[in-house]
Amino acid sequence: MPDVLRGPLVAGRWLPAALLALALGAHGATPLASPASGIAWQPAASDGEVDRAFALARASGKPVFLYWGAVWCPPCNQVKATLFSRPDFIERSRAFVPVYVDGDRPGAQKVAARFRVQGYPTMVLFKPDGAEITRLPGEVDPERYLLTLGAALDAQLPARELERRALAGHPLEPQQWRILAFYSWETDGDRDAPAGGLAARLEQLASRVPAPLGEMRDRLALKALALRSETGAGAPATLEAGRQLTGRVLGDAGSVALHADLLTAFAADMVKWLAPPGVARRELAARWDASLQQLADSGRIASRSALLDTLDARVSLWRLAAESGTLTAQQRRQVLAQVAQVVVASTDRYERQAVVPSAAHVLREASLIEESDELLKAELPRAVAPYYHMLGLARNARQRNDTADALRWYEQAWRSSEGPATRLQWGATYLASVIELSPQDVPRIERTARALVGELQPRAETFYERNQRALLRVSSRLTDWQGDDPARRRAVGQVRRQLAAICAKLPVRDAGRGNCAALLPAG
Repeated sequence: MPDVLRGPLVAGRWLPAALLALALGAHGATPLASPASGIAWQPAASDGEVDRAFALARASGKPVFLYWGAVWCPPCNQVKATLFSRPDFIERSRAFVPVYVDGDRPGAQKVAARFRVQGYPTMVLFKPDGAEITRLPGEVDPERYLLTLGAALDAQLPARELERRALAGHPLEPQQWRILAFYSWETDGDRDAPAGGLAARLEQLASRVPAPLGEMRDRLALKALALRSETGAGAPATLEAGRQLTGRVLGDAGSVALHADLLTAFAADMVKWLAPPGVARRELAARWDASLQQLADSGRIASRSALLDTLDARVSLWRLAAESGTLTAQQRRQVLAQVAQVVVASTDRYERQAVVPSAAHVLREASLIEESDELLKAELPRAVAPYYHMLGLARNARQRNDTADALRWYEQAWRSSEGPATRLQWGATYLASVIELSPQDVPRIERTARALVGELQPRAETFYERNQRALLRVSSRLTDWQGDDPARRRAVGQVRRQLAAICAKLPVRDAGRGNCAALLPAG
């Protein structure tokens, strides 16, 4: 390793100087108000609070901007650091009623069901009367976000109506095409169609974009391509169209910058889908990598978190191109140097909550597990939500095949997590990990399941959205685990009776009671 990356000898090996500086706290962290200062957020975690916000919108004639987030969520913290703190966004926020729904506030999951929001972060723009205008992406750079937000604020028609009109062949204005091209399809909770169905609709939309709006056409087509690459389905003609599309986009630096979020998030999936194993795949991976390197070198990447996303995509492409599926020593040194540079430069507390987990993930993907551990452990004392970093430490332990350490970190993450929805989600993750990694430990599994259920508040809003999805996963895991084994069935029976007592306390006519009753069916 070059001397410039070396620090003192720690535990018999060289600790990179940049990571050492981080571990010693050489760079402070500047706290901000949550979710961002300067914006007149209306907190809402109940129907009454939401209704008051919309009453304020109707009285003022302003639309409603709903932000659904969580304290621990890395992309949420990235949005706080790079978008909500911008003076131009703060100024723009005066044109709408900003509503903040913290997913861990009591009642927030029921509010999420009302607006069909599932993943953090979700940002939705509504008319004052409550009609949804559009869902805004959280992954594009702030400049393009503000352009899309401006188009949405000026919109006369909601995105769904624009989609209907476009598919019916009606002409749209350029700004209306922008709304569709940058619509957050992945956070649309009302899209229950299979990925292939949505991909086909996006392809149809792309085919109807006027020729002068090529960037909007390519973005819709790339979104469709990303969906198809995840499922692995597509006719030969679709594959050929995808190759032509990516060839055109990768060959233009401006297009690579505009669509960087898609080209990084789905790099490996799209390369594997578009090119068969062998020379063709290696060549496409190399070309993709060269375009991303050019983007990284250009200074056009808007945030440090996005820089790490680009590096993560490049690591996945390097692994695809290598016959062994592993990185060279030189590539690992490059990863370590770039990660250290980004992490040390990130001094904002919220930004670090996004950057550090991403950096640790990239290090893990590059087989730099010990360095990933060092980074996460150094960050624990000052992190916004250290329990999120503990999940990264658990994943590192799993990759080392250290079951005991993995379960220790999963449990510690759950025990130290904060907020009812987060504690349920983290507890479900820990329970699933115990079932998977130590299925013979019946007392531990029963003890964990009963502790998890014991924290559930006997209120209907407990059994909605993320909470209910976590509980359904718990129910499925326990049902599969018990099988025909008498001891396991007795353990699950204890949990079932405990849950039934909670369900019995819920309002009869509320859907939450039905959701609760659907868990752990007898059998």
